[in-house]
Amino acid sequence: MFRNRPPPEEERRVRANDREYNEKFQYASNCITTSKYNIITFLPVNLFEQFQEVANTYFLFLLILQLIPQISSLSWFTTIVPLALVLSITAIKDATDDYFRHKSDNQVNNRQSQVLIRGSIQKEKWMNVRVGDIIKLENNQFVAADLLLLSSSEPHGLCYIETAELDGETNMKVRQSVSVTCELGDPNNLAAFNGEVVCEPPNNKLDRFCGTLYWKDRKYSLTNQNMLLRGCVLRNTEFCYGLVIFAGPDTKLMQNSGRTKFKRTSIDRLMNTLVLWIFCFLVCMGMILAVGNAVWEREVGSLFQSYLPWDPPVDSFIFSAFLSFWSYVIILNTVVPISLYVSVEVIRLGHSYFINWDRQMFCSQCNTAAEARTTTLNEELGQVEYIFSDKTGTLTQNIMTFNKCSINGQTYGEATDPLGPQPKKLDFTPFNSLADPNFCFYDDTLLESVKVGDCCTHEFFRLLSLCHTVMSEEKSEGELVYKAQSPDEGALVTAARNFGFVFRSRTPGTISTTEMGRPVTYALLAILDFNNIRKRMSVIVRNPEGRIRLYCKGADTMLLERLHPSNQDLMNVTSDHLNEYAADGLRTLALAYRDLSEEQWETWSERQRSAERASDCREERLAAVYEEIEQDMMLLGATAIEDKLQEGVPETIAVLSLANIKVWVLTGDKQETAVNIGYSCKMLTDDMAEVFIISGNTVQCVRQELRAARQRMVELSQSREEGKEVFAEACFLTPDLRGGHREVTEEEEKVEQQPPSPVSSVSPASPAPPLNLMDNISGEFGLVINGHSLAHALEADMEAEFVSTACACKAVICCRVTPLQKAQVVELIKKHKRAVTLAVGDGANDISMIKSAHIGVGISGQEGNQAVLASDYSFSQFRFLQRLLLVHGRWSYLRMCRFLCYFFYKNFAFTMVHFWFGFFCGFSAQTVYDQYFITLYNIVYTSLPVLAMGIFDQDVPDDRSLEYPKLYEPGQLNLLFNKKEFFICIAQGIYTSVVLFFVPYAVLSDATQSSGEPLADYQTFAVTTATALVIVVSVQIALDTGYWTIINHVFIWGSLGLYFSIMLALHSQTLFRIFPNQFHFVGTAQSTLLQPVVWLTIALATAICVVPVLTFRFLKLDLRPQLSDTVRYTQLVRLKKRKLAGRSAGERGWRGASTMSEGRLGARSGSRRSGYAFAHQEGFGELITSGKNMRLSSLVLGSFGSKHSSSWIDTLRRKKHPPTPTCTSGDCSPAPSSICASVPPLSNSSSMMGGSQDTPIEEESDTATVQSVAVSLSPETNGAPAAPQGPGHPHSTAPSSAAERSQAGPPAGWTLSLGAVQEALFGWRNTAPCTNSASSGPT
Repeated sequence: MFRNRPPPEEERRVRANDREYNEKFQYASNCITTSKYNIITFLPVNLFEQFQEVANTYFLFLLILQLIPQISSLSWFTTIVPLALVLSITAIKDATDDYFRHKSDNQVNNRQSQVLIRGSIQKEKWMNVRVGDIIKLENNQFVAADLLLLSSSEPHGLCYIETAELDGETNMKVRQSVSVTCELGDPNNLAAFNGEVVCEPPNNKLDRFCGTLYWKDRKYSLTNQNMLLRGCVLRNTEFCYGLVIFAGPDTKLMQNSGRTKFKRTSIDRLMNTLVLWIFCFLVCMGMILAVGNAVWEREVGSLFQSYLPWDPPVDSFIFSAFLSFWSYVIILNTVVPISLYVSVEVIRLGHSYFINWDRQMFCSQCNTAAEARTTTLNEELGQVEYIFSDKTGTLTQNIMTFNKCSINGQTYGEATDPLGPQPKKLDFTPFNSLADPNFCFYDDTLLESVKVGDCCTHEFFRLLSLCHTVMSEEKSEGELVYKAQSPDEGALVTAARNFGFVFRSRTPGTISTTEMGRPVTYALLAILDFNNIRKRMSVIVRNPEGRIRLYCKGADTMLLERLHPSNQDLMNVTSDHLNEYAADGLRTLALAYRDLSEEQWETWSERQRSAERASDCREERLAAVYEEIEQDMMLLGATAIEDKLQEGVPETIAVLSLANIKVWVLTGDKQETAVNIGYSCKMLTDDMAEVFIISGNTVQCVRQELRAARQRMVELSQSREEGKEVFAEACFLTPDLRGGHREVTEEEEKVEQQPPSPVSSVSPASPAPPLNLMDNISGEFGLVINGHSLAHALEADMEAEFVSTACACKAVICCRVTPLQKAQVVELIKKHKRAVTLAVGDGANDISMIKSAHIGVGISGQEGNQAVLASDYSFSQFRFLQRLLLVHGRWSYLRMCRFLCYFFYKNFAFTMVHFWFGFFCGFSAQTVYDQYFITLYNIVYTSLPVLAMGIFDQDVPDDRSLEYPKLYEPGQLNLLFNKKEFFICIAQGIYTSVVLFFVPYAVLSDATQSSGEPLADYQTFAVTTATALVIVVSVQIALDTGYWTIINHVFIWGSLGLYFSIMLALHSQTLFRIFPNQFHFVGTAQSTLLQPVVWLTIALATAICVVPVLTFRFLKLDLRPQLSDTVRYTQLVRLKKRKLAGRSAGERGWRGASTMSEGRLGARSGSRRSGYAFAHQEGFGELITSGKNMRLSSLVLGSFGSKHSSSWIDTLRRKKHPPTPTCTSGDCSPAPSSICASVPPLSNSSSMMGGSQDTPIEEESDTATVQSVAVSLSPETNGAPAAPQGPGHPHSTAPSSAAERSQAGPPAGWTLSLGAVQEALFGWRNTAPCTNSASSGPT
């Protein structure tokens, strides 16, 4: 553990089967460690981490002071017991977390592997594998270390691997050994292998490896295609052998895994600052009282020296003041009691259990519940501004399905009428015995077309069965297993299989199929391979009749321009279908063919062979030859593949967007795939002003593209604002808008519908706008950036430009990024934006991102549990993220803030009484209260009520939190607990302490008992003040509690009763007789509480403390209501409306019918995107034709489609400083939950329309419309409910009398209240002239 690290490597040398040679380089072993502690380091390291908390250091300092008897007026156990308790609880929690990390490490390190040792295969634990060992892997085994593939059971040293743990892609990839080692399949031959590998040092680049193999005086170049990386899984390969190059922490998987970081919330960091401030305040109070002690001892105390001398250590008033200072530091330390930190941990633990117990975050399919794997970050969930998400397995299910197709101008697979009967899944078994039973298709017209022998349909599926690189394995007769390198290809070949064109097997020169039950073998003449530039692939085959035909499939943008001119009409129809498919977020693909004569084939084949033999520019020559033959093709049709999103992803992203949370997708997939998913999940929409693609290969190109994007954003934003101002003027200058419903004129409609003026494209040479100007950009933009461009954008001199451009966009997609780049992007936002970040992923490639973010969320999906083990929270579906943030996160933040505000208030009210008392006790450090009251105040008397509020409190129910995402914004802006709120709390606490000290002091100084004896004694004053304090803080927490449960009642009133019970017991004769030196207040409670004047004093003090608070809160609720106040009010109105549900049945029926006028999302013109083979790898076609990969035996938001203007999202996302007030039709639209009272929920998710599905329809009535709110908030109608709207008047507003009263001019306070309500709830501005327009619902 303490050995010196070896120097950094410049190159690595590995000799096979020679441990002695390799050990002299001190390479790392294959043992991995992700834990933080061990038995030796746990105690010192954990204590060091805990004492980084300023409060813990502060309490340790106080404990040391209390051990000095000359200055301590309180017992030392009052501090050491709670301090030890806090440290122990935290240590146990940290030890438990680290135990599970140790357990996971041991599980991995103790896996068994087969190592070639001294000529025989022996079993070894992974931890004992060393660099230079030769390992045997079998099918479905994890790769133990980074290996150089030597040989395999497949011909030519091929093997298939799955890299889901590395890059998130579940499709299989091919690796091939060096030709010289591929025949070393026998252990004896491998034992004699002594080749030496010289390669690059350990690094985190997953897609690159550079090395050289030296063997038998020859050298062979090595690339990434020869490597098997740790974390991969061997698939469809019986066995293989590999040489260990990198082990343990040097593997690329571990190099991409970030360190386990100690995460603190922003509230924790703020608390550290506040504790320092409080300590300074405490020192100031101590100095003031110490100076007072010095003055008093010099001027007054000297007169008492004869019978009240100083204690022996004290010999002057200066030394007395010095000791008094430290005594007061101890007495006043309760401004920050250690019970605060105990309570915080208990509250966080309770919040974690609520997450674990939430049945709405339980996935019955996976039998997986949400899990809070940490208890320290719950309130941070309520402050997230940026979410960084993986794509594959996180947003999608990574399941491709054949959804729709267009054949010869006829489209198939269209959804039927949603209100009609649902179609049944087609049963292909009677028609085709080789059909895949898991294939789903519902349009029987396509099957009928195949059955009747339509030639175009047959040619369409023939192309799908021939033009691919899929490998087939027939385990038994009719049981086919397709091994596709691209999931798209697998879906297309499976579709052809079910419609009667079954791909059976292939050899290097043939493809065997079964067509409509008849076996057919085609001669495979050539494969024109896929690459990212061509975006298409072709095959040339000869059918049994001898006819030669080229079949091509690829991106429609590439293929349609290579068609024969006679296809123009068909191309127009097919293009329309492609646009419709792309609008639905499907991955589109165009299909075409071309007949070739024997002469054409021979001529072209010769040119192809010549290009393949070229020693230079081979790829360019082949591309030119391919381009030559792929011309004048005949269009067959198009396909549409759906990469199934997880349930509720579009709705979740839409709701998070309304909550001012920006979602960035960081994926290892290609750009086209990521962009397609971006449209599918509604991150990217056609309503966006523009989507910018950054793809520069140099720093200068990337800088120019970023600057051009910013310039374009500024211009589009300015043109948009100008358009809004034009319409706003028309809106404000129209007097009819104040009255009843008015028809919109044609001129106004033209103004409203007029698009922004076109802006010319920006030249890269245009001057870039200032970076600070980007903060005021209004509009919706998208940004897509490739991995190689991102590498340049993350450089130090480019960071600011990239961040300013990306953060001005609503959606950002980063493609082809490495795991380390994911973490770098997260760190970049943390550094420049100082915003709370959340990372969510499901694979090992997401671990570094999850660890870098403030909050890491793991999806327990198809790619193992590595992401879950590294995460802070985990669940099984992305859609649960909105409930985690908008419900649990917001509630946790709200509860923690209310808890802290109240806790500081009650402790300043308690402690500052000592300060005022110092001026009346000669600054002698005498305490006001009994020492047992001081000990029990925070532990017993006031601990349970504040815990109940911190654990159970809520401002609005969970369904309203989802219905009004804007409720989330206070957490992002840190409004509920900050330095300002802290000073308000301590000011209220100081005010309360003044009242609690001076009111009893003033009353009791002249008061007498019924017997005539005076009440002005110390013990009576102490009991009166303590009782008043407990009652006042109990009443205060009752006012602060927003959600009452039986537990709140029991804890608040029970604590009050417990105070009286304990006080009477401590002041009893019995305890005094047993411990006469400990209990000095004998009989004080009984005698004091029997005096009426004492109770009058307590009541007066309570009223003086509470009445100003009540007055302030009522005025604030009237004049400046918060959004949560408005939501609670609308909820009360809805409950009243439910009583009138029976009368509005006809109205509800009309509203339900009216929703049919909402048009679905239209097709995007000019935005066709191809989904073909985005995970496909170039070069696979060459492997097929060479025969090297042949076995020896082979020779959504569909439902979210109602199109609404996106400008209301922008409106809801604006913060406290809005731009010029506007009132467009989009800006006056409410949140999705209240867009139109008549719009029913569009999906099973409760996120968009608010609440669960059992919410009565009448509860979702138009009570939330502006006019209803206006009437209800008007002082004249405050006592009566709003009149219901009749079924015949769907757009009717409040009664005319109310409208007239409103026009007559309501009081200014009410006008401000209504404006604040509308602005907070719906983002409306200047609502008076727009009320009826908004209440009419969106058009």
